[in-house]
Amino acid sequence: MKILAIESSCDETAAAVVENGRTVLSSVVATQIDEHKLYGGVVPEIASRRHCENITGVTDEALKNAGLTLDDIDAVAVTNAPGLIGALFVGVNFAKGIAAAKNIPLIAVHHIKGHIAANYITHADLEPPYMCLVVSGGHTHIVKVNSYTELETVGRTTDDAAGEAFDKAARAMGFDYPGGIHIDNASKTGDKTKYKLPRPATKGEYDFSFSGLKTAVINLVHNAKQKGEEVDINSLAASFSYTVADMLTDKFIAAAKEYGYNKIALAGGVAANSVLRSVLSQRAEKEGMKLYIPTISLCGDNAAMIGCQGYYEYLEGNIADMSLNAYATKKLHML
Repeated sequence: MKILAIESSCDETAAAVVENGRTVLSSVVATQIDEHKLYGGVVPEIASRRHCENITGVTDEALKNAGLTLDDIDAVAVTNAPGLIGALFVGVNFAKGIAAAKNIPLIAVHHIKGHIAANYITHADLEPPYMCLVVSGGHTHIVKVNSYTELETVGRTTDDAAGEAFDKAARAMGFDYPGGIHIDNASKTGDKTKYKLPRPATKGEYDFSFSGLKTAVINLVHNAKQKGEEVDINSLAASFSYTVADMLTDKFIAAAKEYGYNKIALAGGVAANSVLRSVLSQRAEKEGMKLYIPTISLCGDNAAMIGCQGYYEYLEGNIADMSLNAYATKKLHML
């Protein structure tokens, strides 16, 4: 079964063709990073406009790279939540148009489910049940993956997502948007023990809070500037990265142990962070847990992961109709 997948939830316009869930025939991503960098973050109106401009060309390229035409496509899958509402509307309406024109099934995919599904493309042996830590610019969740389509959140951020905290802390350190990659690179030559950063507490045992940590970094930099003191940016980046990675790993491993999971996974854009990958890998090995992490190219937003998840939604009979809408927020257990 060949699925054409569309992803437009934030600032990447992406299309892919995925066969039988795990074989990626093509994957094309048009990024808007250079434009949003001018503003220090994603501007929703600009993102929506660029999706309108890019979506046809990206889809045509994905079909061409797969050696197919729309006549060869069996279904179309699209991210319909969560994300920037204007950006989502572009992808949803485009997918609905294709489904109607070609009289093929339309499949709605939750963005977080898509990130988790990136692991299925990378790891042929991975099957539910397992527990997954999803960490991206907009989401930080600990999720029980009970089946390919049934997921349950056991912990999440109560304020900023980890990726958002990376971007805001990076801005204070003088790095361009997106900040995660710059902090990751700088941390490689820094001393992670030089700066002691707070680890905000939460009411929920497996919830997270990154707002206070982000604010501590911003205040540290601003106070140093006011006093004319120099900040060791590389060491601050290393301290921040390790603190975030350790916070995430501690609660994720604890949740996995409590719920009896020896099979765990990492997903989302921040899954590309080298410190998080290293810290979590070491802890998983120490605890005797099997850890799955997507290849770097599948950590960020892409349509291949949407096509993969779309396949499993299709097998479960989760087919949408022309009333399909887009939603800025949506719980994982909702179809």
